[in-house]
Amino acid sequence: MPVTPPEPALLREAASRALAEDVGPLDITTACLVPKNTKARAHIFVKEEGVLCGLPVAAQVFSEVDTALRLTFKSEDGDSLAKGQTVMELEGPVSAILTGERSALNFLQHLSGIATQTRRFVREIAHTPCRILDTRKTTPGLRHLEKYAVRCGGGVNHRMGLYDAFMPKDNHVALMAQPDGLLEAVKKMKNSDPDAPIIFEADTLEQVAVLANAGVTRILLDNMPIPQMREAVRIAAGKCGLEASGNMTLERVAAVAETGVDYISVGSLTHSVRALDFSLEMD
Repeated sequence: MPVTPPEPALLREAASRALAEDVGPLDITTACLVPKNTKARAHIFVKEEGVLCGLPVAAQVFSEVDTALRLTFKSEDGDSLAKGQTVMELEGPVSAILTGERSALNFLQHLSGIATQTRRFVREIAHTPCRILDTRKTTPGLRHLEKYAVRCGGGVNHRMGLYDAFMPKDNHVALMAQPDGLLEAVKKMKNSDPDAPIIFEADTLEQVAVLANAGVTRILLDNMPIPQMREAVRIAAGKCGLEASGNMTLERVAAVAETGVDYISVGSLTHSVRALDFSLEMD
């Protein structure tokens, strides 16, 4: 199923910011060498296998440069791509194509890299009910786009920011008495906003036992060994969701999912992913 992209205002803002950074007052090379009113066709293609993400924001880049450009999508975000596959065709002013090229490709490469890596993680745990989550370890200013890329890869978004879910972490917990402080914290959060999810980080099985009976939405199992995760699943007994977090790799993610946790959060999906290689060629 197609994934709904970020709202148009976010696409325009991202595209405008990228162009302001790259073009500045003028693309001096194109202005010097390309005669005005020169028109041509071009296409964007991928140079390796992967998962596509970023067409809407890449298209917005070209539209910001010149609305006279005609763009044709040959694939959809979320599609699996073969090496050499064309994802977009362009027709119109050459100057607009050349000026928008790098910003558009940067978005496609980065977001498709995230979608591709997310798909790899999703496939590794496809034999379980577990779901892959992203984190807040995103590029400043690109969070909505990067979390969209995770969805295109088949992952699920964690909280968008500090405003849409309670999430006491280890530095919060360090300020609380054990175990009464945990229970008091849950009570305060429920009274503050009864509708907001409560995702509570736990470092020990003792904390899991307390929180599972406190009515939290989900317990985040922070850097627990796999045997300890299995015991946490047994202790929680379905009373709340469980999320595994910490140094998740493709090599171990299946074993983590097989412990019975409901979610696995993977920071590397956004904080250190490799870009997928795209190129634009004039026809």
